[in-house]
Amino acid sequence: MKYFNELSTPELIERKKNGAKLIDVRPIDAYNGWSLHNELRGGHIKGAVSLPLKWIKYIDWIEIIRSKNILPEHEIVLYGYTKAESKAVAERLKKSGYHKIWLYSHFIDEWSPNEDLPMENLDKFKNLVPASWVNTLISGGKPQLYNNDKYVVVHAHYRNRDAYLTGHIPGAIDMDTLALEAPETWNRRSPKELKEALEKHGITADTTVILYGKFMFPDNASEFPGSAAGDIGAIRNAFIMLYAGVKDIRVLNGGFQSWIDEGFQITFTDEPKKPVTEFGTNIPIHPELAIDTPEAKQVIASPNAELVCVRSWEEYIGEVSGYNYIEPKGRIPGAVFADCGSDAYHMENYRNVDQTTREYNEIAEIWSKNGITPDKHLAFYCGTGWRGSEAWFNAWLMGWPKVSVYDGGWFEWSNDPTNPFETGIPDTVETNYN
Repeated sequence: MKYFNELSTPELIERKKNGAKLIDVRPIDAYNGWSLHNELRGGHIKGAVSLPLKWIKYIDWIEIIRSKNILPEHEIVLYGYTKAESKAVAERLKKSGYHKIWLYSHFIDEWSPNEDLPMENLDKFKNLVPASWVNTLISGGKPQLYNNDKYVVVHAHYRNRDAYLTGHIPGAIDMDTLALEAPETWNRRSPKELKEALEKHGITADTTVILYGKFMFPDNASEFPGSAAGDIGAIRNAFIMLYAGVKDIRVLNGGFQSWIDEGFQITFTDEPKKPVTEFGTNIPIHPELAIDTPEAKQVIASPNAELVCVRSWEEYIGEVSGYNYIEPKGRIPGAVFADCGSDAYHMENYRNVDQTTREYNEIAEIWSKNGITPDKHLAFYCGTGWRGSEAWFNAWLMGWPKVSVYDGGWFEWSNDPTNPFETGIPDTVETNYN
């Protein structure tokens, strides 16, 4: 292994002041805020970007580096939990033409314990949990930031129980997204229907619910592409449960892929649901999280709000509708573009290469270029609610104070011929989400 110079804490502070790029090679969950090695302060050194050691196995690793604006001419400082982790990434960088590399090995013993040294974390990181957290819970242990005596692990899918039966987390029950949203409108179901569905699945307002799904490479040519997008479906269910009033929602970061990557056990048992008799509170507890068409029109008209379009570029400019059951093409006038990725069943621009949620600072920076900022009321929408829910979830995790989902989205808006629409390329729009 080649030798790389190491920095002391004062030297790191000085290099940061002089513009060195700081890279955190720990798991993204540690970057977000989880103390995976019992460090005194969770999170990352302020200004660092996330580049987990795990990612060096991916063929497009160098494209990831470049997308974070880390170039060979930059000075780079790497830190992780161990020197070996940092060295492994340093070696990979060196092979890719990066030569100005230093290592910092005092994150746990010097940086994390010192309150005077700046750190950051995702505001609601506890709601985005690592696979190890879930494994501790189902194994009978007590994971960090969990103070409950009842939980339900939910494997979410859309009309695809085979996604569940072909392997799932031990003890998890399955939940079809149709339990919580109506196929006639793709909007959240009525309070009465939500109450019945949640009770049927053994969920009360006080139950800790851990949700995840499987990414199974959706194909737009199939009859039901969403059946392969359980990863997005899980976040759609999480949104509706929060709207209903479930107090403690956790989403497994990276979904089933993270569980597999950690090498944890899977099972094929069809777990029975254990119904409860009473949800425990009136639904919805958080009606402000969802808006409908009248409120969406108010958002468009307000200088203090934005209607945020979380669709593909082709959908936004009206080349395609994005769905095999929606004919009209176009966008809602005044909607701000927040590119989801390639199509209605992918969220590449909000996900890392391993399906974990993208570094939150990157999302916030991209959004800000289009005027999507936390001082406004933001209402996210897509075609029918899934992608809008995931973008909303990112803003909610960041602690942005007034965020909601326009539940009807393009499906509901375009079904009313009196509603205006636009096509083509607007005068100004940011499209670089890579």
